[in-house]
Amino acid sequence: MSEHPIFKMPFAKVYPMYVQKAERKGRSKEEVDAVICWLTGYDQGGLEEQIEANTDFRNFFDQAPEMNPNCDLITGVVCGVPVEEVEDPLMQKIRYLDKLIDELANGKGMEKILRQ
Repeated sequence: MSEHPIFKMPFAKVYPMYVQKAERKGRSKEEVDAVICWLTGYDQGGLEEQIEANTDFRNFFDQAPEMNPNCDLITGVVCGVPVEEVEDPLMQKIRYLDKLIDELANGKGMEKILRQ
């Protein structure tokens, strides 16, 4: 089975789209970064290093310090598929991130997005 093309896509190519989506809805780059750092365990410097290094999605998640233990609380539909039913672990992590960015852009409070 061939690998999904998004796995090899540079995270830095998609990151500006996350920021644009959030900013169009009145949210900030800082909030996008907070969501990404919460999910992956990166600190701000580590996130910036990954973006500058043009790391692909596979390595971005493989090198993540630690996925948040509450990420399994992320539920909902992305691209017509419930995120909790995505079978490929890497694709599920990508969909978790997509879902969190969607929640941010839709005006959900940070405490709810970060499952606190």
